[in-house]
Amino acid sequence: FCLLDYFPEDFLLVVDESHVTMPQIRAMWGGDRSRKESLVDFGFRLPSAMDNRPLTFQEFENLAGQTIFVSATPADYELRRTDGVVVEQIIRPTGLLDPEIQVRPSLNQIDDLLEEIDKRVKRNERVLVTTLTKRMAEELSKYLERVGIKGRYIHSEVKTLDRVEILRDLRLGAFDVLVGVNLLREGLDLPEVSLVAIMDADKEGFLRDIRSLIQTIGRAARNENGKVLMYADRMTGSMQKAIEETNRRREIQMAYNTEHGITPKTVFKSREAIMEQTSVADSKPSAKRYYVEPEEVRVAADPVVQYMAKPELEKLIAETQRKMEAAAKELNFLEAARYRDELLQLREKLKKD
Repeated sequence: FCLLDYFPEDFLLVVDESHVTMPQIRAMWGGDRSRKESLVDFGFRLPSAMDNRPLTFQEFENLAGQTIFVSATPADYELRRTDGVVVEQIIRPTGLLDPEIQVRPSLNQIDDLLEEIDKRVKRNERVLVTTLTKRMAEELSKYLERVGIKGRYIHSEVKTLDRVEILRDLRLGAFDVLVGVNLLREGLDLPEVSLVAIMDADKEGFLRDIRSLIQTIGRAARNENGKVLMYADRMTGSMQKAIEETNRRREIQMAYNTEHGITPKTVFKSREAIMEQTSVADSKPSAKRYYVEPEEVRVAADPVVQYMAKPELEKLIAETQRKMEAAAKELNFLEAARYRDELLQLREKLKKD
């Protein structure tokens, strides 16, 4: 038995970033078995250790019922399961567009990149640069430092908590350029980044296939000035398809914004919000921990609320709803969600009273 056996028969499974998650589920059983076979063969574990294992992919499929695959770049497995039918969510509440893409020759690409970085630094914006190898990422980062540009690198050898800290420092402006290999893709929400540079974009392969390119391009889609530079000497099939797909989405977004009078707006977070989102970086053993008093006590948690009369409680509910709507109007969805949760608690208390 596993956790999924305890779910109701009609449960809905939502798989986020399914193009990455599904292959990981498929690989779990194989990786676990390969490791344990070596331990059993050499006498470090009893054969019974093989019984404690993850689900095989077939077992997982049998347990999973109705499933929603969420991905900007669905893989062949998801498309096959859905018979190629995709429900698109292209319009963003902020009106932001997919970035403009330019292809530039690789000749003098570093000099050209330095000019573009300089423009962003003057506007207090950040830059991501993706390379093909770890060594290239490290060398480019060192070169940027030598020419006076604050830069760092990130790749698989950088520890997980260090990666979070590096991304936090990028957002807070401790440095301006982050150079990476394969980690600057899924799940990175960096509104401060307005430029993504893809070096050697024409070297088709695992890091430059259509899905990798679209995911990398998406890192510039959180900023109203988002732009992507592909440095290449030829147009590969993956580049062409990625550019065409991005332009298709961009046209749909522009048409929607024009029709509804929406002006794209970058959602910037305060320093406190960024620190809160990346608080896991503070769990590093060497890091000093500080207690930070919250800016304001949440109303629903205030003991005084428990003794409020009905008219006062109704007044407080109206005030909380006003704050929630104001936060949503300012596109501060995190704060709006908090007020929404408070509102639900206050209304629940009003019902009991």
